[in-house]
Amino acid sequence: MSEERPRVGIGVLVMKDGKLLLGKRRGSHGAGEYASPGGHLEHLESFADCAAREVREETGLEVTNLRFLRVLNTISYAPKHYIDLAFACDWVSGEPTAREPDKIESWNWYALDALPAPLFATLPTALEALTFGERHAWDIQS
Repeated sequence: MSEERPRVGIGVLVMKDGKLLLGKRRGSHGAGEYASPGGHLEHLESFADCAAREVREETGLEVTNLRFLRVLNTISYAPKHYIDLAFACDWVSGEPTAREPDKIESWNWYALDALPAPLFATLPTALEALTFGERHAWDIQS
């Protein structure tokens, strides 16, 4: 796929008992930053299927109650360009495991008022939508 076209990314805020699942990124853009599970939307895949698949592949967790939070047009990690869709969902079962250790060091649950830093660039707007229940489109240039 050409880097001259935006890719569609799906970020999933997994909630359990009022806490958010985050992992410290490795290897790719945003290394050293804390991010939620997520990844690329595959050809002919629904948003819900992508979200559940990415959470399962990256963490081993099962989730439910997927809900849309926001859409973001971002070039924060230029030359990469993403249309990032954020969703929230609820934990159903499983203990988070770093199933892709080349991408994430480990997964941990964090209280929303005690998040680690630095956060992955797409996370603040997703958290704003989660917290305030607003649905927006953001255009972030850096």
